[in-house]
This record gives sequence, structure tokens and C-alpha cells, in this order.
Amino acid sequence: MNYKSNRNIVYSCKYHIVFCPKYRRKILVGDVEQRLKQIILSLATEMNVEIIEMETDINHIHILADIDPQFGVNTFVKRK
Repeated sequence: MNYKSNRNIVYSCKYHIVFCPKYRRKILVGDVEQRLKQIILSLATEMNVEIIEMETDINHIHILADIDPQFGVNTFVKRK
């Protein structure tokens, strides 16, 4: 198991995040799916979050991310 370290902690925090469009509409196909993945990967790179796995279905997306506990999963999820 790989652990990461920060200034004062050693951690391995993996979060399973699921996003759904409003009313679970079936819109995550084709270009929309590809653009959403690009946006998520660019935000993750900007915020030093490691995306371990990312899969989409037509009405939701699953993300497995390794996030610094001092940074918090809520900051990554709420990022615009």
C-alpha cells in the first residue's frame, strides 16, 4: 500500500464520489462524456488530487480519488 505524506501527516485517503445530473437524465454520452472527463482531470491536476479511476454511465459518473485529508473531499467536489 502506498502512503503519501504532508508536512505533519502520513495518509492514504481514497474517496468514492458519484455525480448524477439533475433528474438522472441520460446525457453523459459522446462529447459531453469526454468533456466532463477532461474538466475533472484538469481540476484534479490543479488541486493535486490523484484520480485513480473514473467511469461513466449514461446518467452518472463514478470517481475514485486520493485526496489530502487536510485539503478535504468537500473542496474538490464543490470546486467550479
